[in-house]
Amino acid sequence: MPGSTDAQAQLPAIDGWFTVDDDGVVHLIAGKCTQCATYVFPPRENNCPNPACSGEDLEQVPLSRRGTLWSYTENRYPPPAPYPATDPFVPFAIAAVELADEGLIILGKVVDGTLAADLKVGMEMELTTMPLYTDDDGFVRTVHAWRIAS
Repeated sequence: MPGSTDAQAQLPAIDGWFTVDDDGVVHLIAGKCTQCATYVFPPRENNCPNPACSGEDLEQVPLSRRGTLWSYTENRYPPPAPYPATDPFVPFAIAAVELADEGLIILGKVVDGTLAADLKVGMEMELTTMPLYTDDDGFVRTVHAWRIAS
């Protein structure tokens, strides 16, 4: 039923950035150069980001689900339109997580209930999803998010 929080009523806020398998395991999707193996996120299908490479083809691949907290901040003000904000606004943390295997640092919200005071550079983080907003059709739009690894 649209508007509820069951899996059938949830859709990604941005298509193609992550996938959730049948077991509920989430993976970010990256472009990986077929010539030099450089990764890029958000994903794209061409134009390798490595300035030393002339590769034009990038395959879509899943990224690691865990990484190390590289940096973080806390957003204490509502974002400007058109970005959704809760009413009343609730501060939230944003994390930059380093995926060592891919050599990428990925930004994302931190799950609700975790603020900057709970975070420490170097701690292990794990990928998940969280609701961002409910659209006009009643679907819960989700985004990738980080949580402290258990």
